[in-house]
Amino acid sequence: MRVLARRGGPDWFVTEFFRVHLNSKPDRYILRSIRENETGIPIFAQIIGSDPESMVSEAKVLLRERIAGIDLNLGCPSPTVCGKSAGGGLLRKPNEIDRMIGMLRDAIPTRFTVKTRVGYHDESEFPALLEVFRKHAIDGLTIHARTVADRYQTPVRPHCIGLARERLSCPVIANGNVVNAQAGENFHRLTGANGLMMGRGAIRNPWLFNQLRRRYDEQATLTPTARDLLEYIEDLYAELARESKDFQEKHHIQRMKKTMLYIVQGLGEEFEQQMRRMQTEEEFFALCRGHLNHNAPLPDVPPEQSKLFCGFQDLLDPSLP
Repeated sequence: MRVLARRGGPDWFVTEFFRVHLNSKPDRYILRSIRENETGIPIFAQIIGSDPESMVSEAKVLLRERIAGIDLNLGCPSPTVCGKSAGGGLLRKPNEIDRMIGMLRDAIPTRFTVKTRVGYHDESEFPALLEVFRKHAIDGLTIHARTVADRYQTPVRPHCIGLARERLSCPVIANGNVVNAQAGENFHRLTGANGLMMGRGAIRNPWLFNQLRRRYDEQATLTPTARDLLEYIEDLYAELARESKDFQEKHHIQRMKKTMLYIVQGLGEEFEQQMRRMQTEEEFFALCRGHLNHNAPLPDVPPEQSKLFCGFQDLLDPSLP
């Protein structure tokens, strides 16, 4: 959050999800992202689970914190999460979603929002889900425009978000495949959404929020350079190290490599393969500086059909109305 905020940042953040189960308490580390949020950007607390009573109990605890509202995760496609009938797994059980959202709506006097996918197996499930969301007067709906079964491997479905805009009176936020500012603007136009949510695209390109703002304000394009990316990586390395209770160089390098897999998309297979072999801080920064210590502009989009970014080509056409 601190690293992104220094590069413009979003209008609001959403926490990692608090995993809720019987007798659970809010995760202390995630709570720190709320209590130590010095960015000036509001933050929503996101919860995930399958037991409505426990979800209500944890939501009430989180409402004591300095948050903008509570967000319910109905979108996570992780097989582990879905196997516990949480996240996207709950989309197979609309009656249980109805009961859970009803109980949470009654318990949350402030903003209560939901993040969902357009169905579990098929988008034909989506209209019935929209009726549940409409019934309980949620304050916002973020839609990752794929099914759970799609995971992250298909194009998004803008028409589903358009349907939500037609049927709901609350703000609707479009999510999925916003890999650059052109994709974000096109996705917005195609859906009529009230806004955009970015995840992995913003990890790869932390200037994405400001690039979109500049497009909407008809300002000159912001084009980051390789050296800008190097500074971002150095900043991220330092901030993640700051969060380590017991800093160990080897473990920290492994943590960085997980994030770097998003960042290096589009920078060449050699860079990615070499990154996977790094073991020490010296090796890590020698590699990064060797590839990035220059002022050439960064590639605007990741490779199509990479392991982490797929199906976004339809959103890159600059002639879309």
